[in-house]
Amino acid sequence: MALLPVAEALERLLEGAEPGGSETVNLSEAFDRVLAVPLHALRTQPPFDASAMDGYAVRADDIASLPARLSVIGTAPAGRQFTGTVAQGQTVRIFTGAPVPDGADTVVIQENVRDLGQGLVDVLEPTAPGRNIRAKGLDFKQGDLILNAGRLLDPAALSLIAAANHAQVEVTSAPLVAIIATGDELLPPGSNPGPDQIIASNAYGVAAIARSVGARVLDLGIAADRKDAIAALVAKALEARPDVIVTLGGASVGDHDLVHEVLSGLGMELDFWKIAMRPGKPLMFGRLGDTRCIGLPGNPVASLICSHIFLKPLLAQLAGRSYAPDIRQAVLDRPMSANDQRRDYVRATARDTPDGLVATPFAVQDSSMLRTLADANCVIIREPFVPAAEPGSACSVLMLR
Repeated sequence: MALLPVAEALERLLEGAEPGGSETVNLSEAFDRVLAVPLHALRTQPPFDASAMDGYAVRADDIASLPARLSVIGTAPAGRQFTGTVAQGQTVRIFTGAPVPDGADTVVIQENVRDLGQGLVDVLEPTAPGRNIRAKGLDFKQGDLILNAGRLLDPAALSLIAAANHAQVEVTSAPLVAIIATGDELLPPGSNPGPDQIIASNAYGVAAIARSVGARVLDLGIAADRKDAIAALVAKALEARPDVIVTLGGASVGDHDLVHEVLSGLGMELDFWKIAMRPGKPLMFGRLGDTRCIGLPGNPVASLICSHIFLKPLLAQLAGRSYAPDIRQAVLDRPMSANDQRRDYVRATARDTPDGLVATPFAVQDSSMLRTLADANCVIIREPFVPAAEPGSACSVLMLR
């Protein structure tokens, strides 16, 4: 089977991926979700002409000549309206957010007023009509469109929704990804591995990548290298009706790589297997009914790089999110050898300099070395068959963090 170019593999994997529906959640649970429908205000904000400052509500005509002496006839704190009317020569002590009393048309800030005691003040500085007043409906009016469908609900959006008097909001359903690790050699963290065993690590990074674009994660643990064990966890995954099943390891061509056999036996239609990329060549993709199946390599770095390249954009699209990889231009500060027929994702560090972004590739790129990936903040993208590059050569980098 010929190696599939990365771009074509990604296009085939994303084909037809659409959000699967919506749900209504409490506003307190809506952070980082995607708004499913246009949202309109249920109230007007502010609902009245409100003071924008602590000060005195006055008639502008009364302070046309300064200093102007006025009688204080009451107080208007936030949340309690002064019910009288400000007449000629009168003022009301007012606080930020309080309704402006009838008759007043401007607010003089308290720093520009001298309190003379006995209910009298002198206004010392001019204030134009309408100054320091937030007009009714300044922010939005009842029925106004305040957010479009597709908006990622960040802190500002959530505050706006609350101010518009929505206690709940309809959001796009979060896609569910079920993760199954495979391998007799794997034990969970905290175990005491035997001489032929290692600690399973891939699922934690893959799950984190999935959650970073709004997916829910069902970690089904580790299946032994037996068809019945793998099939049992796949059946458990299918009971949860996931959008995506991700298997870790067991999808290559060895005698113990049983994932493809199990999934095909359940009816999976294989789309592709083997990608022209490094690390990550033995990546599998197929469809089992409405569920997409992605077989990630067992090597830890390959598993995580493939998750960045393939799983992350897929889940973002299923979640209704806008997503684009953070690819930037940089220059190398070390030489790199010529590349072969696979696109190479080379772990590196990128740093800003006065002359632009400079990328430093790590000398050793073995796909088992998680520490190197943790130290990297990017990967240098090397296209197939590019020639050797000298320091100072231009390159593209995919930022990881």
